[in-house]
Amino acid sequence: MSPEHAKLMAQYNLWMNEKIYKVCADIPDAELKRDRGAFFKSIHGTLNHIMGGDKVWLGRFVGEPFKLQGFDQILHEQFSDLRAAREQLDKRICEWANGLTAEKLESKLRYTSIFGPEPRSFVLWTVVTHFFNHQTHHRGQITTLLSQCNLDVGATDLIAMPGLVSIGAQ
Repeated sequence: MSPEHAKLMAQYNLWMNEKIYKVCADIPDAELKRDRGAFFKSIHGTLNHIMGGDKVWLGRFVGEPFKLQGFDQILHEQFSDLRAAREQLDKRICEWANGLTAEKLESKLRYTSIFGPEPRSFVLWTVVTHFFNHQTHHRGQITTLLSQCNLDVGATDLIAMPGLVSIGAQ
């Protein structure tokens, strides 16, 4: 992973979250929170899980640890609060990604896992790859849940992201 790749993935994360949250804003609260048999039960639960994971990893990256009670923790009960927090978090992710260098991506990240007390250490680019992959994985679950509600967020492929050509041409 290069710094440019991390920046691209941060922009993709922002773009996709804007699209998903825009569609979700029109769904009644009870429907957002309805158990649909997904791993994190509901659309709302899955959106909270993505945010929780992002906060944990970004906290590790910037030296501001964030502790979750569990992977299914609801960080924001109200969708409007969740959306506002998501917008702020995505801005922080973009700012952080814009500051990455090749040297930083080759450095080691040491942390203690939520899964167990043993210390872990990875080259940062590996963990950054996981960070963005985790988001994409769970957004795929969200788009499936939305399609079951007959809702479509539109194109989700990175290649369809507006401005991609100009990113690659620079």
